[in-house]
Amino acid sequence: MTTETLKSLAQRHAAGIKGGIASICSAHPLVIEAALLHGKESGSQVLIEATCNQVNQEGGYTGMTPAGFRRFVEDIAAKVGFDPGQLILGGDHLGPNPWKHLPAEEALSRAEVMIDAFVAAGFTKMHLDTSMGCSGEGAALADQVTAQRAARLAKVSEAAAARSGFDKPVYVIGTEVPIPGGAMEVVEHLQVTTPQAALETVEVHRTAFATLGLQAAFERAIAVVVQPGVEFGNENVVFYDRPAARDLSAVLGRMPQFVFEAHSTDYQPVPALSALVDDGFRILKVGPGLTFALREALYGLDQIAAFLFDIPGEQTLHAAMERLMLAEPNHWGKYYHGDEQALRIQRHFSYSDRIRYYWPHATAQAAVDRLTALLGDRPIPETLVSQYLGALYPQVAGGDLVPTPRNLLIASVQRVVGDYAQACRS
Repeated sequence: MTTETLKSLAQRHAAGIKGGIASICSAHPLVIEAALLHGKESGSQVLIEATCNQVNQEGGYTGMTPAGFRRFVEDIAAKVGFDPGQLILGGDHLGPNPWKHLPAEEALSRAEVMIDAFVAAGFTKMHLDTSMGCSGEGAALADQVTAQRAARLAKVSEAAAARSGFDKPVYVIGTEVPIPGGAMEVVEHLQVTTPQAALETVEVHRTAFATLGLQAAFERAIAVVVQPGVEFGNENVVFYDRPAARDLSAVLGRMPQFVFEAHSTDYQPVPALSALVDDGFRILKVGPGLTFALREALYGLDQIAAFLFDIPGEQTLHAAMERLMLAEPNHWGKYYHGDEQALRIQRHFSYSDRIRYYWPHATAQAAVDRLTALLGDRPIPETLVSQYLGALYPQVAGGDLVPTPRNLLIASVQRVVGDYAQACRS
C-alpha cells in the first residue's frame, strides 16, 4: 500500500507531467470489484476511500470498522486477483462529522478514536476534515480553529502510525470542504476558492502542526481541498468552468508541496475531468456517481426481468426499494424536498443518490438477490440491452461484453471508472 504515487503528484504537476488519480469513495462490493478489476486490467494502482459516515469505530452505516473495511476490500481483491500491493486505502472527511450533534470536545474525542482506528488498520491517505461546527457552534468555523483541530487529529494519527508498521500516512487538509455526498438542494452558483484563501489554508495548518511539534507530519501533507466550481445537487450538476478557476490553479506555483483535491466531481464529463487534472486538481473524488450507475443497471435489469417473466409491478426491485425507503426515511427525509411526485423521483433518481444508503439493508439485498436469481447467468438479448441499458449496448453489440446480468452490473460501474482513468492519464 505504498503512498509514493500520491507523494509524487505535486512534483509531477510542477514538472508539467500529465496524470492524476481517482479516489473511489464507495463501500458497495460491486463498485469496489469493478474498480479493482479495472485496475487489474490496466495495471494501475487503485485508491479506495471510506468516509467517516460509512466506516468508523462504531461501524458507520455499513456496520464496518476500519479494520473490517480493509478485510472487506482485500477479500474482494483476492477474489478478482488484484495485487494488494497496488491498493491504497484512504479515510475521507475524517473528523467530528458523525458526532457533530455533540459538544465539540466530545465529538473530537470520538474523532481521535476513529483516526487511531483508521491508521492502525493500514489506511495511509488521511483527509482531515474538521471544518464543520459541532453542537453550539456555527455551521462553519474560523480557519484557525479548523487547523488546530486538524493538527490535533494528526497528532493521534502520527502516534498510531508509529505503532502500526504501515507506511507513514499522507495528509489532505482544507478549510473550504464541500459536505460529504453532494449538496442538498439545487445548485445555482458556486464561489470558487480564491488563491489567497488557498494560501492561507496551507499556512494556518503549517502553523497549527508546528505548534504541536508535527513539522515532519506536515511535510507529508500532499493536497488541499478547495472548491474549483464543481458540484451536484439532487437535480442538477454544475460543470467545471476552467476560466473561472484559472487564478486558483495558478496559485499552485506558490505552494509547490501541494496539489488540489477536488470533491464532488461525480457526473463531470471526461473533458471537464481532464481539464481539472491538467489544472492541478490531481486527486478526483467520485462516489455517488458510481452507485448511481449501478442503480441504473439494477433498474434496467429489473425492467428486463419484468418484461421477460411478466412480473407484477409490486414485485419488482423498484417497488421493493420504494417500500423500504418509505418505511425508513431516515436517509432521505431531511434531504429531499418538493411535492409527492418530486420526492418519489428523488428517492430513486437523485444525483445525490441517497438510495445508496439502502443497498446494504437486508430487505434491499433480498430484493436484488431475487432479481439476479430470476435472471440467472443467461445472457440478456442484446435488443433488450439496447432498450433498457442503452449505454452498454455498443459493447454488447460489438462483442466486447457478454451480457450476463453480473457482467452488465460491473460494466455499468466500469464506464464511470473508465472515464476517470482516461482523465487521469490524459
